[in-house]
Amino acid sequence: MAGLIDAIGGGGGLISLPAYLIAGLPPHTAIATNKMSSTFGTTLATLRFIKNKLVNFKLAIPAVIAAIIGSSIGAHISLLVDDKVMIYVLVLVLPISAFFVLNKKTFHDYGSDEIVLDKRTYVTACVAAFFIGIYDGFYGPGTGTFLIIAFTVFAKMSVKTSNAQAKVINLTTNITALIIFILNGQVMFMIGIVAAICNMVGGYIGAGLVMKNGARIVKPSILFALFLLVLKVTGII
Repeated sequence: MAGLIDAIGGGGGLISLPAYLIAGLPPHTAIATNKMSSTFGTTLATLRFIKNKLVNFKLAIPAVIAAIIGSSIGAHISLLVDDKVMIYVLVLVLPISAFFVLNKKTFHDYGSDEIVLDKRTYVTACVAAFFIGIYDGFYGPGTGTFLIIAFTVFAKMSVKTSNAQAKVINLTTNITALIIFILNGQVMFMIGIVAAICNMVGGYIGAGLVMKNGARIVKPSILFALFLLVLKVTGII
């Protein structure tokens, strides 16, 4: 379902992370294992953008360096937070992330498909990669959306071009955080591998949906996952 949602309208992590928590995984393990499964889907999407020559590597290289530093900081901060505190942090942040992902008014596609490599563009890419990288290393869901907003608003790129640049950064932050979580023994590999396969299948199906009402399942699915998570945290389920 996360792969399907992500392919249709983005925000797959708002489905997958609550699912891990509802299934009973500790917060750090849930975040780490979610990083593993989401990395596979992000890799496929990134390769697709590169194949279509939508990624500007002159801009991507400094942004990737900033993303590695940011994600590393975020992942280490995450590991320092106690599990009991972390679960409440996640419950607080999830609805905020969902708001930005579901509120399409935050996207202003007034930019150009042609990237202008000036000072503003480089600063936007590096600053966004660093700070949103910290967020992704610490937590994750909504990272791609936040990056697209940064590029469209501050660098005046089109949504399509912003999405391509965002995917490269998001892949970098995913891999960086995943490595740190693996080194700290937080990843459940069997669950992560199976979830990764399912994520890719869902993404493939979602990408093939041509129905106009396909996007209608995004909002209710995310809201339902958040509702179940609240019930889980409060001990009702």
